[in-house]
Formats: sequence, C-alpha cells, structure tokens
Amino acid sequence: MGISLALVALLMMMGWAWSVVNWIWLKPRRLERTLREQGFHGNPYKLFHGDSKEMITIEKEAQSKPMDISNDIIARALPFHHLSTNCYGKNYFMWIGPLAKINIEDPKLIREVLLNHEVFQKPMSNPLGKLLLKGLLVQEGQSWATHRRIINSAFHPRKLKNMVLAMNQSCREMIRKWEALVSTSGGACELDVWPYFSNLAADVISRTAFGSNYEQGERIFRLQREQAMLAFQVLQSVYIPGSRFLPTKTNRRMKEIHGEVGALLRDVITKRERAIQEGDDHAEDDLLGILLKTNLKEIQEQGNKKQSGLSIEEVIEECKTFYFAGQETTSALITWAMVLLAIHQNWQARARQEVLAVFGDDEPHFDALNQLKLLTMILYEVLRLYSVGPVLIRTTQKTAKLGDYVLPPGVVISIPIIAVHHNPEFWGDDAAEFKPERFGDGVPEAAKSRGTFFPFSRGPRICIGQMFALMEAKLAMAKILRHFLFKLSPSYVHAPCVRAVLQPQYGARLIIEKI
Repeated sequence: MGISLALVALLMMMGWAWSVVNWIWLKPRRLERTLREQGFHGNPYKLFHGDSKEMITIEKEAQSKPMDISNDIIARALPFHHLSTNCYGKNYFMWIGPLAKINIEDPKLIREVLLNHEVFQKPMSNPLGKLLLKGLLVQEGQSWATHRRIINSAFHPRKLKNMVLAMNQSCREMIRKWEALVSTSGGACELDVWPYFSNLAADVISRTAFGSNYEQGERIFRLQREQAMLAFQVLQSVYIPGSRFLPTKTNRRMKEIHGEVGALLRDVITKRERAIQEGDDHAEDDLLGILLKTNLKEIQEQGNKKQSGLSIEEVIEECKTFYFAGQETTSALITWAMVLLAIHQNWQARARQEVLAVFGDDEPHFDALNQLKLLTMILYEVLRLYSVGPVLIRTTQKTAKLGDYVLPPGVVISIPIIAVHHNPEFWGDDAAEFKPERFGDGVPEAAKSRGTFFPFSRGPRICIGQMFALMEAKLAMAKILRHFLFKLSPSYVHAPCVRAVLQPQYGARLIIEKI
C-alpha cells in the first residue's frame, strides 16, 4: 500500500514537472518556430521572462524624461513597440513571459480580428487583474451576449438624452470653481486641468449612473483608481499560476479593495432595487435604474432560467465598469482636446464661434450637440492623435486562420490603435499634424484606407459607451469654450504615457482667462 501511494505521488510529481517544462520552455519554442516560419520576426524566447524585463526597462527610460511638444508620440507612449518595429518591421512578435504576442497593423487583418469576436477573444487576464473589472469589457460567449443585450438599453440615444441635465450640472460646478480661481487671480490663472477633468468625469458618471454626485461616490472612485494602479503593476509582470494566493502586500490590498468596493456597490444596488419595487418614479432615471429594470424584465421573460439576467454579483461588476471606463476615458479625451486647442488657437477660436452660434446664451442640450460639426471634427482628430485606449488585445483560444496566417492556440494579438492612427500610409505625410479638417466629410472619407480609424474599437464589441463619452466631451468643451480663453502654460510638460489610458504624465497645465 505504501509503495503504491509513493508511486502515485511520484507520477503526479513527474506530471507536474512535465507541465511546467512544457509551459515555460517547450511550448514557447514550438510557437516561436511556427511564427518565424510564417514571416514574423522578434527576439528569441528567453526562459520564463521573455521580453518582459527589457520592456519594463525601456518604458521606464522613455517615461524618465519629457518630449518636445509634438503629436509624434509613439516612441514615448509605446516605446517597446517603437523599438520592435524599427528592428523587425510591423510583423513582429514579442514575449510576455512564455506568451507570444504578435503585432497586427494591416487594416484587412484588423477588420477580420475585430469582426470575428468569437474566434479572436479577449485574453484571459491575470486573476488579480479581474479584481478590477469582470464586467462586459472582459466577458465572452453567451455571457457577453446577455450582458451586452441588457446593458445596451441604458445607452440608447433616447435614454442618453435624459442625462444631459445631469452633465450640465456637473460642468456648471467645475466652471464655477474655475471662475472663482480666475477672479481671485486678477482675470487669468494657471491650472492643471487633468485632475479637474478626472473629477468632472467622475461626477458625471456618478450622477448619470447612480443619481449621486462625486462627493457621495468619492470613496468608490478613490478605491477604483488605486485598484487600477495596482492592476497595471500586476499585468506588467509575468503571472505565475497560484501566485494570487500568496499573502503579498499587493495581493492583500487588491483583495481588500475588491471587497470594500463590492460592499459599497451592493448597498447602492440593494437600495435602488427596493426603490424600484416600491414604485419610485425616479428610480429608473439613471444607468443603474435602467440596468436593473431591464435585467428584471429579462429574468421575468425568460422564466427565471439559470442563464437569464444578471446576478447581483454581475450587476456589481457592471457598476465597477461604469465607474472605471466612464471616468478614465472621457477625462483623458477632454484633457488632450484642451491641450491641442491651447496649442492651435485658430481652431479654438473657430470652435468657440460655432458654440456661440449654436447655443448663444442657452444651456447646451442634446439635439443641438449634434449640430456641433466643427467640435466633432476636433474631437475625432484628438482621438486619432491621442487614442485614449492605445492598444487592443485579442487572443486565439484554438487554432485560427487570420489572412494567410495560421495561428496556434494561445497567441496574443496586439492591435496598436495609436500606431495605425499615425501611419502616413493611411493618413498621409501630415499624419502627425493636428488637422481636424480630415473629418470634414465624415469618418469614412478621413483616411486613405477605410477602417483605419477605430478609437472605440469596431465590430460587435465596439465600445457601448462611445456615444455617452462623445456627448459628455462635446458638452464640457462647449461650456468651457463659451466661458474661457486658454493657452499652454510655460510650465506645461508634454509627456503622454500609458497607464490604464493614454494620459499626461505630469498633468496638463494651462493658462485660462475669463471671457
């Protein structure tokens, strides 16, 4: 009996050892050979770490110093990508630990990847990364379809129209703060607008998603920001299976935040569900109310089947997604728009003239926002040059054909949005210049090659909140342009960097003056 148990234990240990060797050495070497045979180039695989150490070193070096004021930002925002394309061309691969990541910039291949979302899926993230988000952004298959169907109703234009009032209120409060600062500074003052827009976007998402203001949701926002920074650090490192169970400082803190945010949101959701059941007329005026109402209807229509509707835990995860995605992306978009209009005073003046012509002294409203053609062109050009989500990631769950390539399971596909948006082949020799007139005839005619502008992704998984984000950005910019003149401060430091989104590393310091 003892010999049999020892033999079983020995066989289990041998099996485990073989799995480890296959994971960290044999499989990556086979994968490297397959990719090279198909025309991809890159560094040879290095045991366990791959290119991770070099990538982190290069990123730290790129972020250690600012750059001249220029829109040619790829070398700073995506330094390892910049180095790899210079060394190996656009068809390169890199190693994130034992995982191979290939670079795709061909518009036809990009279209194929983004339209075939069942074949090219969101990657299975580090389990610790899931403590930040597990909602619609990372769902797949039937679960994704259910989440998308239920959440989609909250972002219908008719529903968004009702949220302009809340957005106006948030913007008014920020404008008042700026006016007070300008008043006490003799007519003009210097501001770092990045934290103001971060708070503005937080306030907007709090009001429109949860019916509360920023102060009430501040605890959740602060925790989610900390969680995002911790998740960014974790996702830069090689994941060792089982390491999430180790009692490290990062692991403990991420789990604490996950629990606290979950508890806070559960309380908000429970109170709202109770208000809906009691027939509160205003319980369905925001995104959370619409989501809960639609979810209840889905469950009732499906007869409480196991796969129908969202569980309370899934609703919590979607609320976390509202908080994170709704705040980070929009605040970055408005910040870069302010920086570019501060540099290009002629476009600032033209945008202000349009706003005054459309709104006059009236508050911006939903229908008129669609009349801001010039401002829309400006925001599209900002999204092209400073894509807030600079890279899209997909992966192959099984052997998949992509164009003429045959990709084995487990290959990560990287689509560098910002590199495609800056490519002279698609946008001309002036690709790095700020020229909103590119979009004068609409998005399809803006580039030489169609399908090369996709700041919100494209296909079935296109960002569900893109209309919300653009509406908020237009409204905020319209109100600012009507009240203030602005230019770059002498202390402004140009330093775009990628965290969760493309953001200004040292803030965005401007001189604002009351009109």
